[in-house]
This record gives sequence, C-alpha cells and structure tokens, in this order.
Amino acid sequence: MNDAARHQAKMAKRKQVQDAEIASKTIEKGLLVVTTGPGKGKSTAAFGLVLRALGHNWRIGVVQFVKGRDTGERRALERFSDLVTWHTMGEGFTWVTQDRDRDIAAAARAWDKARELMADPEIKMVVLDELNIALRYDYLPLEQIVAELSARRPDLHVVVTGRNAKKELIEAADLVTEMGLVKHHFAAGVKGQAGIEF
Repeated sequence: MNDAARHQAKMAKRKQVQDAEIASKTIEKGLLVVTTGPGKGKSTAAFGLVLRALGHNWRIGVVQFVKGRDTGERRALERFSDLVTWHTMGEGFTWVTQDRDRDIAAAARAWDKARELMADPEIKMVVLDELNIALRYDYLPLEQIVAELSARRPDLHVVVTGRNAKKELIEAADLVTEMGLVKHHFAAGVKGQAGIEF
C-alpha cells in the first residue's frame, strides 16, 4: 500500500470515529461560556463568537462592565445596529476611577441592563464583557449573579469575559476557556495599540 492509500485508509477510520462522536451529541441548549485567564484575547474571543452569530442573523446584546473607552469592536458592530444592542456601562478600570462606591453603582447598573437583555426573547446571545472583574472585586453579589445566569432561559447563550473567573461561575458554566500568557508585547515596552488592544 502506498503513502496516499495508507493516508486515505487512516482518514476514513478517523472519519468514522468523528462521525460517531458527533452523532452521539443530541442536546441543543443555550450555553454559559466563560473566557478567563491571564492571557490576552478573552474579549477578542467573545467578539469572535458575536461575529459568527451575526453570520446566522442572531440578535445580540453586549454589556461592558468596567471598560469605558471607545473600541474598534464597538465601532465595527455598530454597523450591525439592527442586530446588536451595545451598552458600555463602565467608567474605566478600577485603578482609573479609584472610587469603590462609584464602581459598585456602575456594576449594578450594568447588571440591570444585562438582565433586561437576557429577558428579551429576541436576543439569542448576550456578552457580559469583563463581568469577571466586577465579581472579583465584589461589586456584585456572586451567588445571585451565578443563580440568575444559571436560571436564564434555555435557548440563551451568555458569554462572560475577564480575568480571575470565580470558581462558582466556572462550575456553573458549560464551556470555560482559560487564555494562558506565553508572551506579551507590553513586556518589551510596546504600548497598547488601536486595532490590537482596543
């Protein structure tokens, strides 16, 4: 048997295994997705899912906790204003505001907006960008947030981003990805740049 025939036989066996694995998955439901970790790309991954969902004409809600600046992803997704509802509710990172009460109040307003979007039956996906930061600093009641996310309607996908995801949220999630830090250009003195960081 030559190399091409061996490869074809190997791939045919692999296809049988893959097809059987895929056929065994029969549950369809809205997912709670958590993207966390010290590496770059958590929000980027969430907005990649948004882009994929837009390809299927889904309606999407975005709530940004903590972040307060204008970003490239917001500008791009505003072009889909018929499908994307965007709310930047933060006032900047905690080391910028330096006012715990103000940060708590902003997080509470953002969570109220998140609840409103999650209750909208037309919306299929809600991105809660940097919610993990609000939970890390105890700006919101963790137990209540996890309970409400777990009780979301069955067809709603919710994507939560931010470093240091709480153990309770990880346990409640259907899909958790941790972005690892291998190398970052900041360490070499390269500043944050439009199109890369924001």
